[in-house]
Amino acid sequence: MQSFTVHTGLVVPLDRANVDTDQIIPKQFLKSIKRSGFGPNLFDAWRYLDHGEPGMEHSKRPRNPDFVLNQPHYEGASILLARRNFGCGSSREHAPWALLDHGIRCVIAPSFADIFFNNCYKNGLLPVPLSESEVDGLFYDCASFPGFQLTIDLEQQTVRTTNGAKIMHFEIDPFRKYCLLNGLDEIGLTLRQADKIRAYEERRRAQFPWYFH
Repeated sequence: MQSFTVHTGLVVPLDRANVDTDQIIPKQFLKSIKRSGFGPNLFDAWRYLDHGEPGMEHSKRPRNPDFVLNQPHYEGASILLARRNFGCGSSREHAPWALLDHGIRCVIAPSFADIFFNNCYKNGLLPVPLSESEVDGLFYDCASFPGFQLTIDLEQQTVRTTNGAKIMHFEIDPFRKYCLLNGLDEIGLTLRQADKIRAYEERRRAQFPWYFH
Protein backbone atom coordinates (compact mmCIF):
# COMPACT_ATOMS: atom_id res chain seq x y z
CA MET A 1 0.00 0.00 0.00
CA GLN A 2 1.30 3.46 -0.88
CA SER A 3 2.11 5.58 2.15
CA PHE A 4 0.49 8.96 2.74
CA THR A 5 2.58 11.70 4.35
CA VAL A 6 2.18 15.13 2.76
CA HIS A 7 0.21 15.60 -0.44
CA THR A 8 -0.41 18.76 -2.47
CA GLY A 9 -2.90 18.55 -5.28
CA LEU A 10 -5.58 20.13 -7.41
CA VAL A 11 -9.04 20.02 -5.82
CA VAL A 12 -12.11 18.83 -7.76
CA PRO A 13 -15.47 19.77 -6.17
CA LEU A 14 -18.33 17.26 -6.28
CA ASP A 15 -21.20 19.32 -4.91
CA ARG A 16 -23.58 16.47 -4.06
CA ALA A 17 -24.58 14.98 -0.70
CA ASN A 18 -25.21 11.27 -0.04
CA VAL A 19 -23.06 10.02 -2.92
CA ASP A 20 -23.33 6.24 -2.65
CA THR A 21 -20.89 3.54 -3.68
CA ASP A 22 -22.98 2.50 -6.69
CA GLN A 23 -22.60 6.04 -8.00
CA ILE A 24 -18.86 5.93 -7.29
CA ILE A 25 -18.42 2.62 -9.16
CA PRO A 26 -21.58 0.99 -10.60
CA LYS A 27 -22.34 -2.64 -9.79
CA GLN A 28 -21.66 -4.00 -13.30
CA PHE A 29 -17.95 -3.21 -12.90
CA LEU A 30 -17.43 -5.31 -9.74
CA LYS A 31 -16.37 -8.46 -11.56
CA SER A 32 -12.63 -8.00 -10.97
CA ILE A 33 -10.67 -8.05 -7.70
CA LYS A 34 -7.39 -6.78 -9.17
CA ARG A 35 -7.74 -3.31 -7.53
CA SER A 36 -6.79 -1.66 -10.81
CA GLY A 37 -8.52 -0.66 -14.02
CA PHE A 38 -11.54 0.93 -12.34
CA GLY A 39 -10.53 4.57 -12.83
CA PRO A 40 -12.23 5.04 -16.25
CA ASN A 41 -15.52 3.91 -14.69
CA LEU A 42 -15.40 6.20 -11.66
CA PHE A 43 -18.81 7.94 -11.46
CA ASP A 44 -19.63 6.16 -14.72
CA ALA A 45 -23.34 7.03 -14.89
CA TRP A 46 -22.60 10.73 -14.38
CA ARG A 47 -19.45 10.84 -16.43
CA TYR A 48 -20.79 9.33 -19.67
CA LEU A 49 -23.99 9.85 -21.65
CA ASP A 50 -24.38 6.17 -22.51
CA HIS A 51 -24.76 3.10 -20.30
CA GLY A 52 -21.40 1.63 -19.36
CA GLU A 53 -20.50 -2.05 -19.36
CA PRO A 54 -17.18 -3.83 -18.76
CA GLY A 55 -14.92 -4.03 -21.78
CA MET A 56 -16.17 -0.89 -23.52
CA GLU A 57 -13.72 1.42 -25.26
CA HIS A 58 -13.91 4.48 -23.01
CA SER A 59 -12.22 6.84 -25.45
CA LYS A 60 -15.15 6.37 -27.84
CA ARG A 61 -17.92 6.86 -25.29
CA PRO A 62 -19.84 10.18 -25.25
CA ARG A 63 -18.96 12.21 -22.16
CA ASN A 64 -21.22 14.49 -20.18
CA PRO A 65 -19.62 17.94 -20.55
CA ASP A 66 -21.44 19.22 -17.46
CA PHE A 67 -19.95 16.65 -15.09
CA VAL A 68 -17.09 18.08 -13.07
CA LEU A 69 -14.55 15.31 -13.78
CA ASN A 70 -14.92 15.97 -17.51
CA GLN A 71 -14.09 19.66 -17.28
CA PRO A 72 -10.55 20.34 -18.56
CA HIS A 73 -9.50 22.62 -15.69
CA TYR A 74 -9.96 19.73 -13.23
CA GLU A 75 -7.85 17.27 -15.20
CA GLY A 76 -5.25 15.68 -12.96
CA ALA A 77 -7.07 16.56 -9.72
CA SER A 78 -6.00 14.37 -6.80
CA ILE A 79 -8.16 15.75 -3.97
CA LEU A 80 -11.93 15.25 -4.10
CA LEU A 81 -14.10 17.72 -2.21
CA ALA A 82 -17.55 16.31 -1.41
CA ARG A 83 -20.61 16.83 0.76
CA ARG A 84 -21.95 14.93 3.78
CA ASN A 85 -22.40 11.15 3.97
CA PHE A 86 -19.99 10.40 1.14
CA GLY A 87 -19.66 6.70 0.31
CA CYS A 88 -23.01 5.52 1.67
CA GLY A 89 -24.75 2.44 0.28
CA SER A 90 -23.24 -1.01 -0.22
CA SER A 91 -19.91 -2.02 1.27
CA ARG A 92 -17.96 -2.51 -1.97
CA GLU A 93 -14.22 -2.02 -1.59
CA HIS A 94 -14.13 -1.21 -5.30
CA ALA A 95 -15.20 2.36 -4.44
CA PRO A 96 -11.82 3.42 -2.98
CA TRP A 97 -10.09 1.34 -5.66
CA ALA A 98 -11.83 3.37 -8.38
CA LEU A 99 -10.98 6.69 -6.72
CA LEU A 100 -7.32 5.71 -6.31
CA ASP A 101 -7.08 4.36 -9.85
CA HIS A 102 -8.35 7.70 -11.12
CA GLY A 103 -5.62 9.46 -9.15
CA ILE A 104 -7.56 10.63 -6.09
CA ARG A 105 -5.44 10.40 -2.91
CA CYS A 106 -7.71 12.24 -0.49
CA VAL A 107 -11.45 12.87 -0.07
CA ILE A 108 -12.61 15.80 2.06
CA ALA A 109 -16.20 15.84 3.29
CA PRO A 110 -18.22 16.73 6.40
CA SER A 111 -19.02 13.04 7.00
CA PHE A 112 -18.50 9.59 5.51
CA ALA A 113 -20.38 6.32 5.58
CA ASP A 114 -18.69 3.98 8.08
CA ILE A 115 -17.79 1.05 5.81
CA PHE A 116 -16.47 3.28 3.04
CA PHE A 117 -14.51 5.24 5.64
CA ASN A 118 -12.84 2.04 6.89
CA ASN A 119 -12.17 0.74 3.37
CA CYS A 120 -10.33 3.96 2.51
CA TYR A 121 -7.74 3.36 5.23
CA LYS A 122 -7.22 -0.23 4.12
CA ASN A 123 -6.24 0.97 0.64
CA GLY A 124 -4.19 4.12 1.23
CA LEU A 125 -6.94 6.65 0.48
CA LEU A 126 -7.18 9.37 3.14
CA PRO A 127 -10.71 10.45 4.13
CA VAL A 128 -10.59 13.87 5.83
CA PRO A 129 -13.65 14.92 7.85
CA LEU A 130 -14.04 18.68 8.21
CA SER A 131 -16.95 20.74 9.51
CA GLU A 132 -19.82 21.80 7.25
CA SER A 133 -18.67 25.42 7.41
CA GLU A 134 -15.07 24.51 6.52
CA VAL A 135 -16.24 22.44 3.56
CA ASP A 136 -18.54 25.27 2.46
CA GLY A 137 -15.53 27.59 2.49
CA LEU A 138 -13.50 25.20 0.37
CA PHE A 139 -16.30 24.94 -2.20
CA TYR A 140 -16.33 28.73 -2.36
CA ASP A 141 -12.54 28.79 -2.84
CA CYS A 142 -12.77 26.22 -5.65
CA ALA A 143 -15.32 28.35 -7.45
CA SER A 144 -13.36 31.55 -6.89
CA PHE A 145 -9.81 30.48 -7.70
CA PRO A 146 -9.13 28.44 -10.86
CA GLY A 147 -6.54 25.75 -10.22
CA PHE A 148 -7.28 25.77 -6.47
CA GLN A 149 -4.94 23.45 -4.59
CA LEU A 150 -4.62 22.16 -1.04
CA THR A 151 -1.84 20.56 0.97
CA ILE A 152 -2.79 17.67 3.24
CA ASP A 153 -0.24 16.99 5.99
CA LEU A 154 -1.09 13.72 7.73
CA GLU A 155 1.63 13.99 10.38
CA GLN A 156 0.36 17.42 11.44
CA GLN A 157 -3.28 16.49 10.68
CA THR A 158 -3.82 19.70 8.73
CA VAL A 159 -5.43 20.85 5.52
CA ARG A 160 -4.01 24.13 4.28
CA THR A 161 -4.09 26.32 1.23
CA THR A 162 -0.80 26.42 -0.65
CA ASN A 163 -0.20 30.03 0.46
CA GLY A 164 -0.88 29.10 4.09
CA ALA A 165 -3.75 31.60 4.39
CA LYS A 166 -6.16 28.93 5.61
CA ILE A 167 -5.26 26.04 7.92
CA MET A 168 -7.80 23.45 9.14
CA HIS A 169 -7.21 20.54 11.51
CA PHE A 170 -8.77 17.08 11.27
CA GLU A 171 -8.98 14.11 13.62
CA ILE A 172 -7.73 10.62 12.86
CA ASP A 173 -7.33 7.46 14.91
CA PRO A 174 -3.63 7.12 15.92
CA PHE A 175 -3.36 3.53 14.68
CA ARG A 176 -4.84 4.39 11.29
CA LYS A 177 -2.53 7.36 11.06
CA TYR A 178 0.48 5.13 11.79
CA CYS A 179 -0.57 2.64 9.09
CA LEU A 180 -1.07 5.31 6.45
CA LEU A 181 2.18 7.09 7.23
CA ASN A 182 4.03 3.79 6.86
CA GLY A 183 2.04 2.36 3.95
CA LEU A 184 0.82 -0.64 5.95
CA ASP A 185 -2.39 -2.46 5.15
CA GLU A 186 -3.48 -5.56 7.11
CA ILE A 187 -1.19 -7.82 5.08
CA GLY A 188 1.73 -5.44 5.56
CA LEU A 189 1.13 -5.38 9.31
CA THR A 190 1.13 -9.19 9.40
CA LEU A 191 4.32 -9.46 7.35
CA ARG A 192 6.15 -7.27 9.88
CA GLN A 193 5.88 -10.32 12.16
CA ALA A 194 7.22 -12.71 9.52
CA ASP A 195 10.24 -13.78 11.61
CA LYS A 196 8.01 -14.63 14.59
CA ILE A 197 5.60 -16.51 12.33
CA ARG A 198 8.43 -18.58 10.84
CA ALA A 199 9.86 -19.32 14.29
CA TYR A 200 6.45 -20.49 15.48
CA GLU A 201 6.04 -22.73 12.45
CA GLU A 202 9.48 -24.29 13.06
CA ARG A 203 8.60 -25.00 16.70
CA ARG A 204 5.32 -26.61 15.65
CA ARG A 205 7.11 -28.77 13.10
CA ALA A 206 9.61 -29.94 15.74
CA GLN A 207 6.92 -30.60 18.38
CA PHE A 208 4.36 -32.28 16.11
CA PRO A 209 6.18 -33.61 13.05
CA TRP A 210 3.32 -35.98 12.18
CA TYR A 211 1.15 -32.95 11.32
CA PHE A 212 3.43 -32.18 8.40
CA HIS A 213 3.52 -35.58 6.68
